Parts: sequence; structure tokens; C-alpha cells
Amino acid sequence: MLGLGNLLLADEGVGVHAAHALASWACPEGVSVLDIGTALLDALPAIESADRVIVIDAMKADGTPGTVYRIPYAECARADIIASMHGFDLSRVLALAGRAEPPDVLVFGVEPQLIEWSLELSPAVAAALPAVVAAVREEIERYGEASTAASPA
Repeated sequence: MLGLGNLLLADEGVGVHAAHALASWACPEGVSVLDIGTALLDALPAIESADRVIVIDAMKADGTPGTVYRIPYAECARADIIASMHGFDLSRVLALAGRAEPPDVLVFGVEPQLIEWSLELSPAVAAALPAVVAAVREEIERYGEASTAASPA
């Protein structure tokens, strides 16, 4: 699970806040929770070995602030260019992993209310944080149950 975002920009940091909340959870074996922040390239070693990746990030989709979206990564809009030579987006990090088959990627996005200098989430996004954490935990548990059921006895 990758928590993305910038903690200095209010709701832009929701993925990092979620990763911190999930860090205290006793994750199932084989599940890692990573606070990636804005350093997506740091996720490369985890992506290289992952079967599945869950990403949590702010997602501007013109919904009500605090709305939680669950979207397969293939359906997410992606930038055509890198805005900075120092930054990489998730699609480029997935490509750098050099895998014949990329991992299955699922995105939990949260509609932001405030993207401005602040270490605090807006009230709407702060109120949505427990729902995001619960949804991610449920997704991880459901995936684990499906994997166990699919394994030969």
C-alpha cells in the first residue's frame, strides 16, 4: 500500500495521513504500508516485487470534498509529461520496474477541499480518512481471502 501526497499542502497529503493510520494496523503477512509522500521513485523496490499495489492519494474529480473514489489504475487519467525532472509519476515508476507483467494497481482517491499551505487536512477530508483506511483494510483482507481460496490445498 502506497500513501502518496505532500503533507505541506493540506488535503494533498491525505495518502500520507492514511499510510500513517494504517501503519499501526497488524497487516497480513506479505503486505507493506509505505509512506511515499512525493518520492514515488522510492517505491520502485516495492513495486518490483508486488503482485498488487494499492495507492491512496488526493484525486480531483469535481465531486464533493471528502468523497472517496475506488478506481482501477488503468482507468485513471495520467499526465503526458513530467512536470519536473526531479519527479516521476506512478506510470513512469511502473515502467521503470521493468516487469513483463505490471502489478495490479488500485487507487483510492479522496476529493480534496483545500490544496494550500497547511499541515492539517480540511474538515471534510479529515472526516473521510477513517472511511478510506477501512476501505483499504477491507480490500487487503478481501484480496488475501481470494488468494487463499485460489491456492491449491
